[in-house]
Amino acid sequence: MARTIAKDHDQKRGQILKCAARVFAEDGFDRASMNRLARACGISKANIYHYYDGKDAILFDLLDSYLMGLRDQILAAAPADAAPEARLRATVAATLGAYQGADNEHKVQVAAMGALPEAQQARLRAYQRDMVAHLSAIVARLSPDVFAGDPARLRATTMSVFGMLNWYYMWNAGAGTRAREDYARLVADLTLNGVRGF
Repeated sequence: MARTIAKDHDQKRGQILKCAARVFAEDGFDRASMNRLARACGISKANIYHYYDGKDAILFDLLDSYLMGLRDQILAAAPADAAPEARLRATVAATLGAYQGADNEHKVQVAAMGALPEAQQARLRAYQRDMVAHLSAIVARLSPDVFAGDPARLRATTMSVFGMLNWYYMWNAGAGTRAREDYARLVADLTLNGVRGF
């Protein structure tokens, strides 16, 4: 007879992933053991194996959940029919908001994604490409004459916006919601005034 799934299965799985993000970020994925994970989570190693086959499965689920959620938040930040300026402002604010409280996940993404098989890495990179394409489409609509026929300039501008957001995220990890909102406005203003000045 098939084993039934407990009512709190998803909640416990989420707790394991949050705990694993902290352990992988602090110890490094390669050095973190299943025993260390179990201790940090306050459960037995056998209990972890009830949810995951091993450390690699935890890493993939952690990054898949994190990047899918990040992508979904960013892509849903503003209606597709909103004005480009409003979409930019909403997308920039949503990105900084989604980064809040995800320091460990981000650190693990940067440091450990390469430990996964290529097919899994490709899936994770697809989430990243979705976010870049989304912002790129918004930026292109801000100043169509500037970016028409110049994909290199459009990509450089798009990645510069992400660069500003990631700089803030990496150097102001403890910033609260208000500070992030203020910086999001600054990034949007710089971007809007910059692309119009080309």
